[in-house]
Amino acid sequence: MVVRTFGWSFAITAIGLIASYLLWGWQGFAAVAILSVLEISLSFDNAVVNATILKRMNPFWQRMFLTVGILIAVFGMRLVFPVLIVAITAGLGPIEAVRLAVDDPSAYEHAMEEAHPAIAAFGGMFLMMIFLNFIFEDREHRWLAPIERVTARIGGIAGMPIMVAMVALVIAGTTFATEETASTVMISGVLGLVTYLAVNGLSDFFEGQVEEQQEAEEKQEKSGNAAVVGLAGRAAFFLFMYLEVLDASFSFDGVVGAFAITNDIFEIALGLGIGAMYIRSITVYLVRQGTLDEYVYLEHGAHWAIGALAVLLLVTIEYEVPEVVTGLIGVGFILLALASSIVYNRRHRGGDGEGAAEDKVAATV
Repeated sequence: MVVRTFGWSFAITAIGLIASYLLWGWQGFAAVAILSVLEISLSFDNAVVNATILKRMNPFWQRMFLTVGILIAVFGMRLVFPVLIVAITAGLGPIEAVRLAVDDPSAYEHAMEEAHPAIAAFGGMFLMMIFLNFIFEDREHRWLAPIERVTARIGGIAGMPIMVAMVALVIAGTTFATEETASTVMISGVLGLVTYLAVNGLSDFFEGQVEEQQEAEEKQEKSGNAAVVGLAGRAAFFLFMYLEVLDASFSFDGVVGAFAITNDIFEIALGLGIGAMYIRSITVYLVRQGTLDEYVYLEHGAHWAIGALAVLLLVTIEYEVPEVVTGLIGVGFILLALASSIVYNRRHRGGDGEGAAEDKVAATV
């Protein structure tokens, strides 16, 4: 199972590290290895959230996520995206931006830093909406029960996630942005929110259509044992697009933070690309093993980690936050949720009622 799921990741890692040594020597080898570990640590919570979405797709679209999706992630987000950002913010053409990245990495890094407020606002608001929509929904299991009970009640108010997100954006725009970047931060933040609403809304719309079609077919066949094979067609396509935008939001901090290790965009693309391969392999592994169903609080921990990352991205509009802090916070939430899930499973299997066991565990977190 491990070899089948992680085989391509292992192979790409070996090829990538060998290539980095042949092209750039030991210094390039070390930079690519460090960037790979950085990407995995920053995006592990991304894998958990991806798994909650991927398990709803049929096998074809799961394979698309591992093949076409990884090409978009590596070449699109880790290589082309930084070049486009520099081209737009610096008023350069794409070719001139590539030449700048190759011929003058320091100037390219400076241009990326200039674009950071817009990147942080867009990514921060997109991730903020993911977090808010999760905690404002009433769920069967509650991890941080005292908090999640309150947010579930408040979530009954229509539009609450959008209202909270807009308040957060206004606070970020007036607290962390300068006079020169305030308008950019506000516009980018609104675009991040609109992007989430558009992609998520289209996904939900087509998912609903597929479910209605499946129900109609089941009624016509008068069969109660029809197998559910996962979402397909337009519904799965928009879920696929949602996953790619989600991956893009998670990659913002990794791409920007990578310049603290190297200025070479090709080393960055290779190192972060290797890390992205492992994130996708971990996602598929979680789906195939049914890990999310077995560990009931893992999804909660991932979304709380997303909320923390969203806040940190907004803070980085003005202040520098070390990548190790971002990575440790995300991994910390995941590990705490995993530990809580293990305790829950032991108590539940020991005979305690589900509600009682859940309250006991939630109270200890």
